[in-house]
Amino acid sequence: MKRREFITVLGSAVAWPLAAPAQQTPIPVIGFLSSGSHDALWGGFIAAFRQGLNESGFVDGQNVLIEFRWADGQYDRLPKLAADLVNLPTAVILAAGGSDPARAAKAATAAIPIAFVSASDPVKTGLVSSLNRPEGNVTGVSLLGTALEAKRLELLHDLVPKASTIAALINPSYAGAKTQSQELQAAATQLRVKALLLMASSEREVDAAVASAVQQGADGLLVTQDPFLNNRREQLIELAKRHSLPAIYSVREAVTAGGLISYGTHFADGFRQAGIYVGKMLKGAKPADLPVLQPTKFELVINLKTAKSLGLLVPLIMQMTADEVIE
Repeated sequence: MKRREFITVLGSAVAWPLAAPAQQTPIPVIGFLSSGSHDALWGGFIAAFRQGLNESGFVDGQNVLIEFRWADGQYDRLPKLAADLVNLPTAVILAAGGSDPARAAKAATAAIPIAFVSASDPVKTGLVSSLNRPEGNVTGVSLLGTALEAKRLELLHDLVPKASTIAALINPSYAGAKTQSQELQAAATQLRVKALLLMASSEREVDAAVASAVQQGADGLLVTQDPFLNNRREQLIELAKRHSLPAIYSVREAVTAGGLISYGTHFADGFRQAGIYVGKMLKGAKPADLPVLQPTKFELVINLKTAKSLGLLVPLIMQMTADEVIE
């Protein structure tokens, strides 16, 4: 039922209704732009994002609405999806899953505040001019996932010390692919192992790349940080199991699903922090005044059950320093 305001005329007992209903403030809309697909992994990230919003005083469906746009790993769809969100219109855009969503959003609008969650270097990819002073309408959370490939290679080598050849799976469409390749080649040289850099940007190419790794005698597999490859984690876990191939991943969710080991940022916490930033922007904060956040802690997760099935003995020191050990 619509409520009407009444005014009492001085000296009269008659109250006259106004002609128009009271104005209601529209609920702000957050555009959620992702390069990935809405699966269990992203469901966890969304829950963490909503938690951050709640900490800032915003509840989805009550005093704010979230509109989702998913590229499903097809990065060329991002510009159109970003334009859709700008035309809604939205009050703030959250761009996640590499730097491509944020770059698409930045190209679509210079007025709407944009918060990103990305594992690529936001300065190198041109999202911001600096971490402390982002400038423009873009800031966010840099999860540094791309910069950890050398450490992942080292950890996998610690698990398989006799390995002479290690394959690395890279999505050539990912913005940080060139950096990943360079870092892995340099790390492989230091470890005195051969690095097989295999490219895959589709489900079929993932199958072919892993088959090629096995054919070329790879002793282990490193799955690089990338939204598409993260979404293919179940496929990769099954392939690693089928070929008895020790594999390291960038997200803990791969290990809890049966993968061997992961090392990286706690992505869910990054999304929570992004939710807090979006809340600040909804309250009027300017992106240029919010420095890019970076993680101070990285987590190591090991699945001992998977290690046992592969005949691997996980060093005690690695178990003791792990953030979580699944038995």
